[in-house]
Amino acid sequence: MQAATWQRSMRTGPGLLLLVGAVAGAGEMRIKDIATVSSTAGYHLVGYGLVTGLNGTGDTKSTYVTLQSIVNMLRTLNVTVQAQDLNLKNCASVVVEATLPPAAKRGMRVDLTVTSIGDAKSLEGGRLIITPLLGGDRQPYVEASGDLSLGGGYSAGGGGATATKNHVTVGKIPGGGLVVLDVPAAPPSPYVSLFLHRPDFTTATRVADVINEELGERTATAVDDTTINVQVRYSANVPEFVQRIENLKVEPDAPARVVIDERNGTIVFTNNVRILPAAVAAGGISVVVQRRLQVSQPEAPLTGGQTVVVPEDTVSVEEEPGSLATVPEQASLGDLVEALNALGLKPRALIAILRALKEAGALQAELVIM
Repeated sequence: MQAATWQRSMRTGPGLLLLVGAVAGAGEMRIKDIATVSSTAGYHLVGYGLVTGLNGTGDTKSTYVTLQSIVNMLRTLNVTVQAQDLNLKNCASVVVEATLPPAAKRGMRVDLTVTSIGDAKSLEGGRLIITPLLGGDRQPYVEASGDLSLGGGYSAGGGGATATKNHVTVGKIPGGGLVVLDVPAAPPSPYVSLFLHRPDFTTATRVADVINEELGERTATAVDDTTINVQVRYSANVPEFVQRIENLKVEPDAPARVVIDERNGTIVFTNNVRILPAAVAAGGISVVVQRRLQVSQPEAPLTGGQTVVVPEDTVSVEEEPGSLATVPEQASLGDLVEALNALGLKPRALIAILRALKEAGALQAELVIM
């Protein structure tokens, strides 16, 4: 099933762009793309360390934790020094983070993220000295060290002027973490749990139905709007079993929602947003949403067709002294927004109208204002 999408960009004022988008539906997606398998969740580690070798851009003496850390480190190397004798311009206190893959083994390498926690101006050119990274059980699973990469960032100054590119107090060390302790294996379980990235009861039920259709009834159960438990067969090869589940396709459900960013005048909405019959007048502008019921008669009644009543909606907008824009199609939010944009309304006025429609109960969607 293909997802139908469209979007329109319209100028609503000098230099201001209003983007209106609609998504008809996500279409069928792999379970792997909308959910995380419990056994693939990472193991997060954190540690405190020092970065040295900075070119005068490190912490100042007011960062006491850096002073004390250097004194303690030198004492372990049988070097006695007083904190007041230290110059910290080439050192910085940092927090080091890493994520271990499931069932990580000793000897593996992981990437590191290093973040300044003092008042250092830049970590450019620095090197992280050996730092233990601890798990939730306070055990050191990784030894971290290496040269920092800022991704092309720099910080320079002179003559009272400074120039900075990128965020120079956060760096990466690819492969800088050495695993020194195996991650404890999870206890055996008769279930594999799937966790949806976006909690939704309808999507959870659809995922369980797709799995049961493929692997047999009662294999999967939707526990709540986030979790689906899948029973593992005793004879199943677990990696192949999970791979089979991950590649099944399901159509996730999306709620009717309108998201508005007042700062830049951006409006995004899903295609299932609808407006009930209503009339709005704001600042000399009148908006009317009307519904007419029409009868649809089959050409050949004896072939099994049925006579049904089909609602036909229209949206019209009128601004004194007589400017008129009409949308002769179904009364969706897209039609209303296009009609209002035809009059050159600014986003603030459009947002006020959408709020009024929501308060009146005519806007059939969740309204989110950022």
